[in-house]
Amino acid sequence: MSCGKPHETPCSQVVEQMFAYIDGELGEPDVHLISVHLAECGPCLSEHDVDAMVKKLVQRAGGGEHAPGTLRERILVSITEVRSVRLQTGG
Repeated sequence: MSCGKPHETPCSQVVEQMFAYIDGELGEPDVHLISVHLAECGPCLSEHDVDAMVKKLVQRAGGGEHAPGTLRERILVSITEVRSVRLQTGG
């Protein structure tokens, strides 16, 4: 995914760190770089909005319960694999 414009932080890096960004798990330098990128890049901003919505839906469906760490890891690995394929195929 890319808008075709050069950015200080590449789209692939932003997409890779999106859930950590949404979850507030990144340090200030990374948060700043991603925030700047999202302000410039429509496709990545759309990805952010979709990921944030999915996270909210999953939380609502789970009744506020937290997934076990192993399940969370498996889900994140699966999401990363799907994103990798999407980036490679341009989809």
